Amino acid sequence: MVVLSKIYTRTGDKGQTALGNGERVAKHDTRVEAYGTVDEANATFGMARLHAEGELAQQIERIQNDLFDLGADLCNPDIEKDAEAEYPPLRMIASQTDRLEAEIDAMNTRLEKLRSFILPGGSALSAYLHLCRTVVRRAERRTQALASVETVNEAAITYLNRLSDWCFCAARLANDDGRSDILWTPGANR
Repeated sequence: MVVLSKIYTRTGDKGQTALGNGERVAKHDTRVEAYGTVDEANATFGMARLHAEGELAQQIERIQNDLFDLGADLCNPDIEKDAEAEYPPLRMIASQTDRLEAEIDAMNTRLEKLRSFILPGGSALSAYLHLCRTVVRRAERRTQALASVETVNEAAITYLNRLSDWCFCAARLANDDGRSDILWTPGANR
């Protein structure tokens, strides 16, 4: 359990932070960039959730919890040592992505067929979900960059990839099941 009795510690004043295993690294380290961008994505979901209701609000809440799990996963680099750890670190698992896929499939049954690219916008919820999608894509790129130099849990990368798809479908759902999507008109302003 996390206990935060003091918010500032002064340990990061010189540009260093601690990873989940206690190792100190620069705040601009690739790993910190990856989980920091996941945290940013979580904040954008918080904005979207302000406009969501019912089942969609519940789904966003689950995603926000997953994103904390994902941040915990990414902040601990010792994947090879997980099996021998007295307290194994929290890692993303396939069932979290499976849940997203089931939700995407359910959304797709309601959505109008897409015949053009769409512009982010329409309802406030849709606009925020498109913002979520783009920040999640950046988190995925940062995590892929990390995976090119260090070991990363594959389930974390898969989750991010699927989450951006979820955001796209949910954004369309928030636009009257896609009927109020704003379609891209190529070359419209030439």
